[in-house]
Amino acid sequence: MQLNKTPQTLVAFGVLVVFGSIASSEDYPQWRGVHRDGVLTETDLVTELPEGELAPKWSVAIGSGYSGPTVANGRVFVTDRGFGDSDNKVERILCLDAETGQEQWKHSYEVNYNDDQYNIGYKAGPRAAVTVHQGKAFSVGAMGHFFCLDVTSGKVIWKRELAPEFDVKMPIWGITAAPLVFEDLVIQIVAGSDGACVVGFDLETGKERWRALDELAGYSAPIMIRQGDQEVAVCWTGQSVTGLNPRTGETFWRFAMEPRNMPIGVATPIVSGKHLFVSSFYDGSMLMELDPSQPKAKKVWRRIGQSEKNTDSLHCMISTPLIKGEHIYGVDSYGELRCLDLLTGDRVWEDLTAVPRARWATIHTLRDGNREIMLNDQGELIFARLSPAGFQETSRAKLLSPTLRQLPRRNGVTWAHPAIANGMIFARNDQKLIAASLKGDN
Repeated sequence: MQLNKTPQTLVAFGVLVVFGSIASSEDYPQWRGVHRDGVLTETDLVTELPEGELAPKWSVAIGSGYSGPTVANGRVFVTDRGFGDSDNKVERILCLDAETGQEQWKHSYEVNYNDDQYNIGYKAGPRAAVTVHQGKAFSVGAMGHFFCLDVTSGKVIWKRELAPEFDVKMPIWGITAAPLVFEDLVIQIVAGSDGACVVGFDLETGKERWRALDELAGYSAPIMIRQGDQEVAVCWTGQSVTGLNPRTGETFWRFAMEPRNMPIGVATPIVSGKHLFVSSFYDGSMLMELDPSQPKAKKVWRRIGQSEKNTDSLHCMISTPLIKGEHIYGVDSYGELRCLDLLTGDRVWEDLTAVPRARWATIHTLRDGNREIMLNDQGELIFARLSPAGFQETSRAKLLSPTLRQLPRRNGVTWAHPAIANGMIFARNDQKLIAASLKGDN
C-alpha cells in the first residue's frame, strides 16, 4: 500500500495510526510531523532545488543539541545546551517566530551532564523534539528534566525530575524519546526502575497515572496505532518491542529484542498497513504483522548480521527507515542506503551516493507524495524518488554546514531531524537554527 499525499489518518487492514497533537495540517507539531510518521501534508513545494546552496530566509544563533525543531501555530520550538558562558551548565527550551526567527520566549534550567550517578555520553545537548498540543509544549532534556509549558508565554505549568523521582537507569546517551500525547495523557520513555521504563503522566498536572515495563530503556520514540477498536502505544525499549494500552499501561503484546552488545535502538518504529518494522545498529531488523481486529501481533522475520560492518538486511543507527509499497528503504550502519523486500528482508539494491560512507552516517527522510525529501548528515538537502528500481536523485543543495559538537570527528555532522511546515524547512546544527523557503511560487 502506498501512502497518499495528504493523509489525515492511515487506515489499512483495520490498523489506524493516530496521534494526539491537534494542529494545522501543514504544521509540524511533534517528532516526525503531524502523525509522527514522516509523511508531509504540504502542497505545492518546489520540485527542484537550486544549484549550490538553498539560501536561508533567516538564521538564529543557538547552542548545541541533537533535537530537531517542531513547528505549530506560527512558532518554532527547539532545545539546546545553553549558549555562550552558560554552555556547559544549562539546557534551554526556545520558542521563535516562524516567519522571522525572533525569540518569543526561552526557558533555561541547570543541568549536570557529568553527574556521578546519571553521567551520559555525547554531551552536545538535549535530544528529544518538543511536542506541541493544544496550547502546551512538552519538553524532556537529556538528563530527564520534563516540562509542560504554556506555548504563548513559556510559563511552566508543571515539571518532573525524572532521574531522581524514578531512580532512572540512565541510558548511556541520556533520555531521547519525544513525549507522546494521547487523550489526557503524556506518554514518556522514562528509563525508570521498578517497572517505570514507560510512564503515562496526566496532561494537566504531570502526575503519574500508570507505569509499565521493567526493562532497560532505548532511545526510540513511541508511536500510536489502532488495532480493531483499541488504540495501542508501541514502545521500543532496550529489550523489547511492546504494544501497551495507552490508558492503563497494560501489555497487549510483546516481542523480545535483547541487545547483543548494548541497547542501541534509535530509529522510530514504522507502520504500513498491517506491518510494523524496527531496525537497530547492532541487532538488525524485525518485521511484525499486526492483527487488524484486535491488539495482537506476530513476528514475520528477524535478521541480524555478524557485526556492525558485516550486516544482514538492515542495521539502522539514527535514520528512521520507511515502508513504501512492498519494500523497505533505510540507511545501514555505515550510511549504505538500501532497499529490502518487505516480506523477506532480502536486499534488492544498495546505493552509496546519498551520504558519504562513515560509521553512523545518517539520512533523515520525509515523504512528500511519491517523492522523498532527504537531509544527510553533511547538511545536504536531497530531492529523490525511492523505488525497487533504485535511488533516483533529482536535485541536491547545501542547507547547513556540519559542526563538531554533535560528533567531534570526520569534520562534524548535522544529526538533528529537520521540520517542514507551511512551505518552509527548519533545520539546525550546533551553531544556528535556520529557515528556508521550499514554496513552489519562489
